[in-house]
Amino acid sequence: MDDNINKNRCIGLVGHGGTGKTSVGEAMLFCSKENSRLGKVDDGSSILDYEPEELKRKSTISSSFANFKWNKHIINLIDTPGDFNFFTESKNCMRVVDGVVIFVDASSGLKVQTENAWEIATEYNLPRILFLNKMDKERADFNKTVNELKNTLKPDIVPVVIPIGAENNFKGVIDLIEEKAYIYKKDGSGSFSTESIPDDMADETASLKENLLEHISESDDTLLEKYLEGEELTLDEIKNGWQKGFRILYLYHSLQEAHY
Repeated sequence: MDDNINKNRCIGLVGHGGTGKTSVGEAMLFCSKENSRLGKVDDGSSILDYEPEELKRKSTISSSFANFKWNKHIINLIDTPGDFNFFTESKNCMRVVDGVVIFVDASSGLKVQTENAWEIATEYNLPRILFLNKMDKERADFNKTVNELKNTLKPDIVPVVIPIGAENNFKGVIDLIEEKAYIYKKDGSGSFSTESIPDDMADETASLKENLLEHISESDDTLLEKYLEGEELTLDEIKNGWQKGFRILYLYHSLQEAHY
């Protein structure tokens, strides 16, 4: 464990049951090489869900803890229950974390426990990331879900990552900050290739990138002045502005962008 407290982060995974919190937590452990295999809830190989009742239900009923190293930081992860009957655990965990990732199922939209998690995070003044999961499922709709979140939660939601395709045609994501496309391999390894942005998404990407830059520039007077004068922000300025404004910007994010 790193003794430098400034290099430690405590992150809670919260939201309605069935939105994929545990699966994403398992992916984090696998991608960071903390675990040599990708644990899965459905086949009972999850590390985070290990109690017999959890294995039987295929659902988290008590908070579990794990940590991994990423970009010279220690990430302490708390995977919390989403079921109403065990949601007190989620609330208690949110008292001690530095921030939360709030999960939303892009195929079924905002559900009550996710909304409750948002309200608790607001009460505790926690920075938060909205993670739109399950873009490969039937009826997954990114834009519809984002609009629902805007109308219900009332934050100024600013996408940082957008999906390429949906349902059976979901291929990967576009990183708006670096303007790169990550195309996933369909072998279950979690690996991906870095490619240029698809031509048919160039206009959408440019529009959303401009919206993102506008919000990032508001985090710093120097950046704002530079942006308003029409000067191009450097990649480092964009990343630093994103980090500085994190407590006032509620951003959609993806695991592949965890290095920011």
